[in-house]
Amino acid sequence: MGELADYLVNNDPSFRKSRLPALYSDFRPQRTLNPDGYAANVSAWRQALSHIAARGLVSHRGSSPNLFALSIDDSLLRSLGNKEFGQPLALGTVVREAAAEREFIPLQDFNKSQQNIYTRTWAGVPWAVMGWTLRQLGVLDPSRGDDKVPVGQFVVIKNLEAAAKELGDLMADKSSRFDRIFTKAQFQKAFTSTLVKGQRLSETDLEVLLKFLSRDKGAIEYDGQTIRIKGSGDQGGITEEDSAIASLKELTESLKHQTDLLNKRIDELAQAAKDAVTRKNRVAALAALKSKKTAEASLATRYATLNQLEEVAAKIEQAADNIQLVKVMEASGGVLKSLNTQIGGADRVDAVMDRVREQMTAADEVGAILAESTGAVVDEGEIDDELEAMMAQEHEKEAEVLRQKQAVEEKARKEQETKEVIELQKRLDELPEVPGELPVGEKEGTPTSQTGIANLSIKKGEDTQAEKEAQLLPAV
Repeated sequence: MGELADYLVNNDPSFRKSRLPALYSDFRPQRTLNPDGYAANVSAWRQALSHIAARGLVSHRGSSPNLFALSIDDSLLRSLGNKEFGQPLALGTVVREAAAEREFIPLQDFNKSQQNIYTRTWAGVPWAVMGWTLRQLGVLDPSRGDDKVPVGQFVVIKNLEAAAKELGDLMADKSSRFDRIFTKAQFQKAFTSTLVKGQRLSETDLEVLLKFLSRDKGAIEYDGQTIRIKGSGDQGGITEEDSAIASLKELTESLKHQTDLLNKRIDELAQAAKDAVTRKNRVAALAALKSKKTAEASLATRYATLNQLEEVAAKIEQAADNIQLVKVMEASGGVLKSLNTQIGGADRVDAVMDRVREQMTAADEVGAILAESTGAVVDEGEIDDELEAMMAQEHEKEAEVLRQKQAVEEKARKEQETKEVIELQKRLDELPEVPGELPVGEKEGTPTSQTGIANLSIKKGEDTQAEKEAQLLPAV
């Protein structure tokens, strides 16, 4: 089994083992016998070829793999070969179907064409219709004979569209014209490793992508050197201002790179001087320090130049924003003028408001006349008396509810007091009897007998109950 065949079986759901016999068979007769099965097989192979191209699994003659240009040759067929089913027998039909649908386009045709690839021409007629026409003319019967695979490089439009969408997402928040202008080298550095996840664009991929974005998608302006990603309201091709901004950005980036190198060089020379001093090597230490001073002077010059360039870039960006602001204000002024013209000026508004007030007064007069004609005169005094009566009735209801509530509370209080007296009397009755003799020196009438003790307890209980009742009474 070829490497690509293994990869598809392990990573593409369409190439599960139960589907392999159909995919590797010569399914061309199914075009008429089983159109749905034929379409499913063709679609599965198209997606598989696009997928392995986007993953950089197909190289052309030992060069770095292209992500947007698929190389189809005998080596691809061998890589797709299955140890059980052999090489795919209908791959040529798949490629021709994709070419007829403009999903695969020969690389040379793509580069030379001046026409948008989305323009429908005779070349875009589906292969089923084209094949029928050729068979009627006796030129070709695509369902018979060997299915020879077209050899060459084919641009995979699906992969290009995915990269274009990713670029749009990355630049969605870049509203400044300054941020959307690049030289070709800057564009390559900025987006080569970001448009396809985990992959890097080749030189061929970059050229194909730029042509696709400028000619077919209209997403950029490109003159071979300068690239401007279009924003809202952008019109026209690359201008001198665009080229100047691109050159300024490229020079600024170059200076930043040089300053990084010089800073690294200065650190290395400083360390070399320290090492020479440690070794007691005066000559080497002096040479390292002199080189360090030279590098520091060069670094200072580059920093000064870089500061100047950054100031110029800031002014250019501010001027570009001012241009946009003036355009917006100009458009807003035109809109206001148009609206004021439609309104007709202040005199017309005053006249309209006068007519509105007149009609409102007339409506009030009509309403008054209609009210008089009904004879229904409302006495405000009667309304006030009725309201007072209703309020008095409501107060009486509230007072009655309050009285009932107080009566219930009073009844509950009395029942509680009675219950407490009975409970106290019960406890007194349970006390033990006291001996009947009076102690020496005690007077008659001293409450030492059981009766006396009981009387005292009752009296004490009455006092306690009186205190409780006093506490329950509301304060005056």
